[in-house]
Amino acid sequence: MTAPILVIYNPHAGRGRVRTLWPQVELALHQAGVDFDIAATGFPLDALRLGAQAAQEYSAVVSVGGDGTTHEVVNGLLRASAEGETIPLGIVPMGTGDDFVKMLPPETPIGGKPFDWSAAVERIARGQTHLYDVGRIQAEGKKPGLGDGPHYFTNSMTLGFGALAAFHHASMPRFLKGIWAYFAAIARTMVAFPVLHARFTLDEQPAFEQASTITAVMNGRCFGNGMWVAPQACADDGSLDMMITREISRLTIIRLLPKLMQGKHIHEPEVAMYRARKVVIESVAPLVVEADGEVPFLQARRLEVTVLPGRLRVMV
Repeated sequence: MTAPILVIYNPHAGRGRVRTLWPQVELALHQAGVDFDIAATGFPLDALRLGAQAAQEYSAVVSVGGDGTTHEVVNGLLRASAEGETIPLGIVPMGTGDDFVKMLPPETPIGGKPFDWSAAVERIARGQTHLYDVGRIQAEGKKPGLGDGPHYFTNSMTLGFGALAAFHHASMPRFLKGIWAYFAAIARTMVAFPVLHARFTLDEQPAFEQASTITAVMNGRCFGNGMWVAPQACADDGSLDMMITREISRLTIIRLLPKLMQGKHIHEPEVAMYRARKVVIESVAPLVVEADGEVPFLQARRLEVTVLPGRLRVMV
């Protein structure tokens, strides 16, 4: 008889942390009385396939890994539900960032770390759930293997400096973990980074054109394991928070980084904060797009980003 929960774990997540700790997680789930089947991911985008499969065959699914693993699982769930409410999702955070779970109750304070994996097991065993919003991206230029149609994010979508830093982060040496891997990716991005020249339309407001170094559309509050880009964001309020900086220099980026890590950047003159249900971004030059630490688009020129209120049911 099929178990009610499918546990999807990514052995490579957390720079090998999941592979090391998985036996302890599996034992803890059994001891907590959770009835589950197991599926390990074997290649990129495997969690997306497994998430879609789980939606058809199981009553709930658990993601064991980082934001990237959860990102793939959620994309599978939303595709399977045709953007309707998903089956419950449990998250055991064991990645390098684990930024989305910082929104789960009790919310992680600015500068804090998310709950550990043992607390996540307790949440899964308890079975209580809450509905959260999801960001939806419609654009061309999607990476091979992702298929047609929209793409979804639970936490963040970035362009410009942030997207390139995420791209570099994937190639950082494995001995660099946590915030140090992100710092190394930021340092590499400092060598050469794009300036976004784009036209922005937020909801029904008049469009405006701007050159921007860092552009982020947020459902959560934090990305990059410590950059509190949208400290006032709420992942279940039916809206997206947005940060757009002006075109800024390397020295200004360095000056802003400590403020970003404390969520104290929002009143800086180089920074503008917005809130919207729909964001359209148009650019003549092709854009690299980051979502939840992954890079789903490499050649996007027009992005339509909308919020899907209350679509993702999460174990809390």
